[in-house]
Amino acid sequence: MTLAATPRTEPMLPRPFEVTGRVLETEDTVTLQLHSPEAPLRYRPGQFTMLYAYGVGESAISISGDPGNPELLQHTIRKVGATTNALFDARPGDAVGVRGPFGTAWPTDRDDGSDLLVVAGGIGLAPLRPAILDALAHRDRFGSVSILYGARTPADLLFEEDLHAWRARFDVETEVTVDQPLRGWNGDVGVVTTLMRRVEFDPERTLALVCGPEVMMKIVARELAGIGVPADSVFLSIERNMKCAIGFCGHCQFGADFVCKDGPVMPYSAVARRLGIAEI
Repeated sequence: MTLAATPRTEPMLPRPFEVTGRVLETEDTVTLQLHSPEAPLRYRPGQFTMLYAYGVGESAISISGDPGNPELLQHTIRKVGATTNALFDARPGDAVGVRGPFGTAWPTDRDDGSDLLVVAGGIGLAPLRPAILDALAHRDRFGSVSILYGARTPADLLFEEDLHAWRARFDVETEVTVDQPLRGWNGDVGVVTTLMRRVEFDPERTLALVCGPEVMMKIVARELAGIGVPADSVFLSIERNMKCAIGFCGHCQFGADFVCKDGPVMPYSAVARRLGIAEI
């Protein structure tokens, strides 16, 4: 399918992208590779777009690709409703609308020699993947780099090629665990927080990036605070009810903040009291 190249500047008007690749990550999760006939969509690690399935609707999806290669836009999508089901079913040659990028970014441009700790749960590895790729591309910015990843079962692990590649590096510590082992699994079993004892980092000089189910992020952030990691050095990806992405509709209001504009990446120091409160 050939898409016409036309300039797009309106934040509510999707740009047409063509699906050029599709990788099935798990039975219900897919990574789509998208290409635009216009200029590449440049973004920072942690930002999201609104993906539009023509004739169905749109959904906020974090970008999961390499920010150093904006020509290849990637999104990892789990099917949970009508729009994500339609996006999951997209095939090479299909058209997808894209608005964005929107939101705040992981602070991987920090250049003070901090240790970097990345903690991901389930599909939370997808929003963190651009931060990991950016950090590894600029490895000299950090002291130690540790990646901790937990999933429900081995069949739910994302980006297995990346995990193997990160584990093969001598300058990165990568640990993976699952809640429920399947036959043939020889790795760790347990919650992701148990992996923090495996890796070395200086709590007072650590930048922690955390993404996963909200209850998991709350527990990880509390444990990090308990061992001395400053609350303003722990960053979470808060993704709640984003509809318009420009702070107009109010669906994603989170206390005094709008997640689409003030997030999704926010320091734990700013959201600690609000985490876990379903009403806001």
